[in-house]
Amino acid sequence: MAFLHPGPARQPALHAPAIVLWLIGALVAAHAGRMALDPAQSADVITIYAFIPARYAFPGSLWDQAVPFVSHLFLHGDWPHVVMNSLWLLAFGPIVARRFGGALFIFFFLLCGIAGAATFLLFNWGGMDPVVGASGAVSGLMAGGLRMMPGMFAWAQPGEPGLAPIVSRPILSFTAIWMALNLAVGLIGGGFLGADGAIAWQAHMGGYLAGLLLASLFERLKPRALAPSLNDG
Repeated sequence: MAFLHPGPARQPALHAPAIVLWLIGALVAAHAGRMALDPAQSADVITIYAFIPARYAFPGSLWDQAVPFVSHLFLHGDWPHVVMNSLWLLAFGPIVARRFGGALFIFFFLLCGIAGAATFLLFNWGGMDPVVGASGAVSGLMAGGLRMMPGMFAWAQPGEPGLAPIVSRPILSFTAIWMALNLAVGLIGGGFLGADGAIAWQAHMGGYLAGLLLASLFERLKPRALAPSLNDG
């Protein structure tokens, strides 16, 4: 942690791991590319690559049904949607990337996004509304980052502690608040900033729960060489 070392603390936004900045760049580039298309082509991209639950109610090729679980993460409804997800990614991505390393960070991001899409599918089987955006994956990064937060506190000793238990009071409290907020969005009628402007709150919840659970598995998979870096900014 930067504030455990002498001298001024480094600014996270300026010293985020390169893999986090590259991922944000990919989100921005993908949206810019779609915006450069004419309306008909842009609509085709949404039809093919957004996550549409109705796609799974009918037979289809494994490729066509598998790709949207990942590709929808790189599509966004508008620029504010891209900026919002990028800022959240910049807030929690560095915590997870420094802990797990670049390759596992990307894998973690994708798995949380897939879990979010799967949760949305479970609650919206056969639905026609397309889901786009990295919010489910970012929610998973937030959950994973929260479990790593004890090591970010000023009183933490080098190399410790490990992940906060899921059943710890801070994690349970934040989880209850996060779930309540998303349920409120669903009941009020909001949804996921998708192509139709709604918020797929179920994807937020699914991605978040996946992040909580996957953090323990990835903690065991991370390269041993990364252990000392837990105290780096």
